[in-house]
Amino acid sequence: MNRANVMIRLAPWLFTLALLLFWEFVCRAFKIPEFFLPTPTAVAGAIYEFWPAIYRNSWITLQTTLIGFGLAVGFGLLLGLAIGWSRTIYAGLYPLMIGFNAIPKVAVVPILVLWFGIGFVPAVLTAFLISFFPIVVNVATGLATIEPEMEDVLKALGASKLDIMRKVGIPRSLPYFFGSLKIAITLAFVGSVISESVASNYGIGNLMLQAQAQFQVPLIFAGLIALAVEGIVMYWVMALLEQRMTGWAQRSDFAQN
Repeated sequence: MNRANVMIRLAPWLFTLALLLFWEFVCRAFKIPEFFLPTPTAVAGAIYEFWPAIYRNSWITLQTTLIGFGLAVGFGLLLGLAIGWSRTIYAGLYPLMIGFNAIPKVAVVPILVLWFGIGFVPAVLTAFLISFFPIVVNVATGLATIEPEMEDVLKALGASKLDIMRKVGIPRSLPYFFGSLKIAITLAFVGSVISESVASNYGIGNLMLQAQAQFQVPLIFAGLIALAVEGIVMYWVMALLEQRMTGWAQRSDFAQN
């Protein structure tokens, strides 16, 4: 492993450390009150003090996020294939999807609470609703990249629309699909926390809401860091999955440099 590769691997840790040191220096140099912006050491102290609650609620948030994300993957993939299959379905559903996606999901949470009560189900559904749209759009976009000339040639050779979809359309849409998973998983966390902040007695969102009511600002930042860590880990998992499943579509090392 050469020096450039070592620096690339160390870069995230070095930049994170530099950010934390700068944050600590600014808070101490300008004597910023803890209730306004706590230092990283104060946040670390809150993580140590409230670790059982942070761990328990982080696990709950992760569960709701992954379930909602799984539903979004299944539903988004099927709907994306349907939209890419038929121009009529595309023309009929796409405007409705855009309109629904434009609705702030926090406005949908009270309706979900009315239907299902507070707790686990609204958080799962909010994570699902906020994360399925990128999957649908990317899958449909991947199918739309089939050149009309290629489709005409394949039809002339006797291929049916289903054959074109299976052997050309779906493989071509895979990079778009796996790329959308990285966006969708981060949005799923947003949906879970929104619902937990409004209509749940558990989860990181509820923990941060209780910390806000008690003016425990370091605990709020500890919750944010817990969410960031979970989001980074899941993003990394999706990136590995993308690289493994669509390595043939990845940019070369020369292009990346």
